[in-house]
Amino acid sequence: MSPVARRSLGRGPAGPARPRRARASRRFRAAAPRRRIDGAAAAAMWRPPRRLLRPLRRAAATATATGPGRRLLLSTPIFYANGPPHIGHLYSALLADALLRHRRLRAAGPARLCTGTDEHGLKIQQAAAAAGTSPAELCERVSGLFRQALTQAGVAYTDFTRTSEPRHQRAVQHFWGALRDGGVLYKGSYEGWYCTPEESFLPESQLAERTDAQGRPCKVSVETGHEVHWTKEENYMFRLSAFRDPLQNWLRDNPRAIFPDPFYQCVLRWLDEDLPDLSVSRERSRLQWGIPVPSDPTQTIYVWVDALVNYLSVVGYPESHGAWWPAVHHVVGKDILKFHALYWPALLLAAGLEPPERILVHSHWTVRGQKMSKSLGNVVDPTVCVGQYGVDGFRYFLLRQGVPERDCDYYEEKVVKLVNSELADALGGLLNRSTAPSINPSNTYPRFSEPCFPKVPNSREAKRTGRASAEDYELVAAVASLPAQVDSYFEGFQIYKALECIAQCVRQTNGFFQRHRPWKLDRRDGAEQLWLDTILHVTLECLRVYGTLLQPVVPHVADKLLSRLAVGPAERGLSGLTFLARYDGKPCPFEGRQLGPDTGILFHRLGKLETMKKRKQEARVPDKQLL
Repeated sequence: MSPVARRSLGRGPAGPARPRRARASRRFRAAAPRRRIDGAAAAAMWRPPRRLLRPLRRAAATATATGPGRRLLLSTPIFYANGPPHIGHLYSALLADALLRHRRLRAAGPARLCTGTDEHGLKIQQAAAAAGTSPAELCERVSGLFRQALTQAGVAYTDFTRTSEPRHQRAVQHFWGALRDGGVLYKGSYEGWYCTPEESFLPESQLAERTDAQGRPCKVSVETGHEVHWTKEENYMFRLSAFRDPLQNWLRDNPRAIFPDPFYQCVLRWLDEDLPDLSVSRERSRLQWGIPVPSDPTQTIYVWVDALVNYLSVVGYPESHGAWWPAVHHVVGKDILKFHALYWPALLLAAGLEPPERILVHSHWTVRGQKMSKSLGNVVDPTVCVGQYGVDGFRYFLLRQGVPERDCDYYEEKVVKLVNSELADALGGLLNRSTAPSINPSNTYPRFSEPCFPKVPNSREAKRTGRASAEDYELVAAVASLPAQVDSYFEGFQIYKALECIAQCVRQTNGFFQRHRPWKLDRRDGAEQLWLDTILHVTLECLRVYGTLLQPVVPHVADKLLSRLAVGPAERGLSGLTFLARYDGKPCPFEGRQLGPDTGILFHRLGKLETMKKRKQEARVPDKQLL
């Protein structure tokens, strides 16, 4: 047996009982006396009964989140409360927030967004001791920092869960009882290389030899670089090895359950490898800050089991979760993919529940090509960035530049260049020029002239009275198809591509406006006035579409743009979004409407980088003060 993870396992003398669904009122029984047996033999003696396989078949037929009136729960990970937030945390939250806002604009049905803080575990216990405070006080402060960061960035969460809350602890203990009654837990001794920052045992294949600060040889995690220590303890094990086939069946029946596809393929590869049973508790003598195992005061429930159950406790598990579960989309970083795509679905199946509908995975943010690290001093504080670039400026940057499939790089010059170019200049400049009093002195939504812009290019009418060029027809076609494109990209968890398409159309519209130079046209000439009004009408129609589509990403900028165009709250939805109705021979409800008041520049250009860096330094609060 491998020296990395040597186990002595046990089971009751009569073998495991047939799994039964646990009830809220069930009293948890103490562990029966156990005899030692070989780990492989223990796994072979137990297989999930047929009842646990049924949810897999139901999951394949579950309606998608696009079904009319269907509920959907979107979730971020709950963030670990051993330190303040960084931009990776905010990126997860903004992805979920944009998906929630987009769904609401489509009137697709009730939706919730849950987030929160993970407040148990050895890391919290050690961080509190290092800060000279109690774990509860540390979590209270850090949880407040996360609430502040999310609120400041405009994340419209509906639920904020703290794992220290009594409702969550009750749900975790009930979930543990369901696992136990299902016969998937057993007690045994476990030893191996334990990584405290990752709160998990690591196999030899995930370790590397290094030298510590004192020059002594040590082992570290290949993924994170954190040092590991050999640990031996008595704890409860979860029969993860017995769930290989159910997990493979679930994924093969639901090829979009994990997205993007590279992460789906990664999980399939994991399932082809060794899938050892999972240690799901820690000795209470070593870890006091956590939820105790029911009826066994010597053990604390493993922090990851505790944390994952937040997705159930937030929707009322075990009494009322059925109204939302399993219509759930988890948004997670790739570093916690194994916990969400292997351990969590297996635990759910073992407890008689269906796996989540989708797991949406994203990669990490680096800083100038380097991983964020306290030792390097390059951890980026999202609250400072929001103050520096504005709420919508920073939201736009993260969602425009973030590509889920690969790591993305952050540096100040990139933010300034992108936001100034696409929000301030291209979008804001177009709005200012097309609503300027010198061009539109009546401050109204101008009328569209079909003779000036016939629907059929190169027709007899187009040749006689038309003034639109081939590029203009390309613009109209691009903007007409834009809402469907954006909807498809949001559904496919490719928000950055949706923003790329919008930015391209904004550039085309600026080209249209510049090409026809409306400021050169003579309003005293009737034909010129018709063409001028048509140019402005097409431009404002394009801006109205962009403002509507940008609401999930830059809500304040979009609101300001749509208000300037006099688009009312009831006219901002995606389900009824139209474009150039007169082009199709239909009435346009905006024609002749008085525009909204001019409230100034849509988005102010970001200033010189040196000045912004100085403000950033003044706004930064040292980590020690935060904690």
